[in-house]
Amino acid sequence: MKWIRERDALIAQTLAFVQSVTGKKDDLHPPEVPAAAPAIWVETVAVKTVSVERFTVEIEPPPAAAPPPPPSVMVAPPRTSGDFRTEMQARIANFRRHQERFEREREEYCAATLTRLRAAIRDPSLRPPAEE
Repeated sequence: MKWIRERDALIAQTLAFVQSVTGKKDDLHPPEVPAAAPAIWVETVAVKTVSVERFTVEIEPPPAAAPPPPPSVMVAPPRTSGDFRTEMQARIANFRRHQERFEREREEYCAATLTRLRAAIRDPSLRPPAEE
């Protein structure tokens, strides 16, 4: 029954530690060893006194950071009303306007390029010199 002795020794150490920390004797006592079990071991406990000192350290706050630059991408404001259908319709309308603008710009670019090309075909002086 070695584990019983180890358990009793651990309880005795814990009790000695508690008493050393609190500075007073508690009513707790280690369990009595039955008369049938002979006491074979001797336990010694060393108690050390520890003093704790309190001190204050002043820390300078970090330097104030410059405010972040405004975002270059327009972010939709957070939804407050909770009306999902209205928000989706607004987003779809915004997307359609965006796509229409792209299509308009592509057509204008194509028309300008074709105009320059036709002018270069009609007027040979506008053509770049041919490489030899």
